[in-house]
Amino acid sequence: MFIGTIFINIIIPILILLLVGAGLQRKFAFNLKAISNLITYCLMPAAVFINLYQTEIDVQILLEIIGYLVAFSLIIIVVTTVLSKLLKLERGEAAIFKNSISLINSGNYGIPVSQLLFHANPLGISIQIIVMVFQNILTYTYGLYNLISATKSGLEILKSLLKMPVIHAMLLGGLLNWLQIPIPSFLWTPISHLAGAFLAIALVLLGAQLAQIELKTIVNRTIVTSSIGRLIIGPSVALLLIFIFGIDGVVAQSLFIASSFPTSRNSSTLALEYDVHPDLAAQTVLFSTVLSAITVTFVVYLSTVLFV
Repeated sequence: MFIGTIFINIIIPILILLLVGAGLQRKFAFNLKAISNLITYCLMPAAVFINLYQTEIDVQILLEIIGYLVAFSLIIIVVTTVLSKLLKLERGEAAIFKNSISLINSGNYGIPVSQLLFHANPLGISIQIIVMVFQNILTYTYGLYNLISATKSGLEILKSLLKMPVIHAMLLGGLLNWLQIPIPSFLWTPISHLAGAFLAIALVLLGAQLAQIELKTIVNRTIVTSSIGRLIIGPSVALLLIFIFGIDGVVAQSLFIASSFPTSRNSSTLALEYDVHPDLAAQTVLFSTVLSAITVTFVVYLSTVLFV
């Protein structure tokens, strides 16, 4: 598959939906919190449930994926800590910098990309879902710790995680899959419709969110370095670990691609909620998302050369 073909078939559809979302937001000023809740509490859980219910994942492969994700995250955390010290960032700015590289947009960017890329192979999508769940856990532990370690207890973080519908959907989908319990059509049909709506609405929402970010001072040392860390260093570390772990095939391709996505929108949301350089966090999300159109295209192409 040529780079141009990947860009046209995978990235362009995503960019179109992002532009649609940005344009609609500029014109109508949607209540983005309400749309975000619709995705978080309804559409994403439906998509996660269906993919995990339909896909068989070998226990050994699952353990291999979890081991890889733990190693990948630890290395990235160490790298970001070293880089923040080299850049001599003050505490709040360093927290945003470390989160911007460690936290990946695996939800409303990663899953749609995987759905487009692995539409004929549910395993690829299911792996991305596992990555997304792991990233959510990382966000509300390490990411939150970076911002408010002195004010948030471990119990409160655990409660926040347990309230996430995507966790419930993942557990239920995996359990019903394992027990091979059939789902009646009157339940399966509405769940399928909700899951089918996720891709488009998630990307439209992301575009609408990006449209609200101010462009001023978007190119500075911290933003550029964090984008390089997220879009170049991240995939490089992933590729090294994939070779070390001896992972191949669709699993290797999925994990490599999952490492290339831009900075998580949640990093900006948390920064805004706790008032820790929210403008810097938002501008980093925008800058890395724009650049990802180029870098993700290259990583997808490289994954087809190395692992397919």
